Amino acid sequence: MSYKTILIDDNPPIRTITLNRPERRNAMTAEMQTELIEAFEQISAGPTRVLILAGVGEAFCSGLDLSELQAMHSKTPADHRADAERIARLFITLRELPIPTIAAVHGPAIAGGTGLAMNCDFTLATPPSKFGFTEVRIGFVPALVSAFLSLQVGEKRARDLLLTGRLFDAAEAHQLGLVNEVVAHAELMTRAQSLAQTLLANSPESLSATKRLLVEQSRSWLDAAVAAALEANVASRETSDFREGIAAFLEKRKPVWSKTHP
Repeated sequence: MSYKTILIDDNPPIRTITLNRPERRNAMTAEMQTELIEAFEQISAGPTRVLILAGVGEAFCSGLDLSELQAMHSKTPADHRADAERIARLFITLRELPIPTIAAVHGPAIAGGTGLAMNCDFTLATPPSKFGFTEVRIGFVPALVSAFLSLQVGEKRARDLLLTGRLFDAAEAHQLGLVNEVVAHAELMTRAQSLAQTLLANSPESLSATKRLLVEQSRSWLDAAVAAALEANVASRETSDFREGIAAFLEKRKPVWSKTHP
């Protein structure tokens, strides 16, 4: 199948999916999200036993594309819900793949980019890599990523990262448990391939069964958390702060927030 925003390199039993919008720092569009979902879903029916997820150019994934932000004001509530449901499906599909997954992160992995990286089973990152959930800076709610983040780092640390919207480096991401290893840039893909070979030495049936077990252990909590996140995601796009945040971002100025809160 031909894709416009991602590259597929099949070297059975390893598949490498590379985000391929380097001119936009691999920023996510609806098209990229849909293509990633399709590429992930194909894996279950094929010979792939390990997936490596990477990015072309200077960034792994810099978050949502500017074109998507520019279109926000013209969308209906139904459009906003469809967007939220697609992002949820993207993260859940990646997380629940029956094979081991490895994110090879270099450069920025921001907002949804951090979501992609942390929902892989293994996350490798280079020292200059930057992570962050910056949604609150533009009046948005980091709703969907919050569920997966809380599951991985606990509520207290999740509150820090989500409420401050601060960026943090690979060393801190490693300390938080969001990154498994910090690897020199020149060695990143070599290390990803080496880890893939380690995984390939294990029983594919056992790996798949272990992943299913881990998914089931947190399914009830995560299903409820994602359902609540979908509602929060849609509701936040109808607020005055969201409209002001997007406008300020596009106009390259500081936002003027409302002085009240719900």
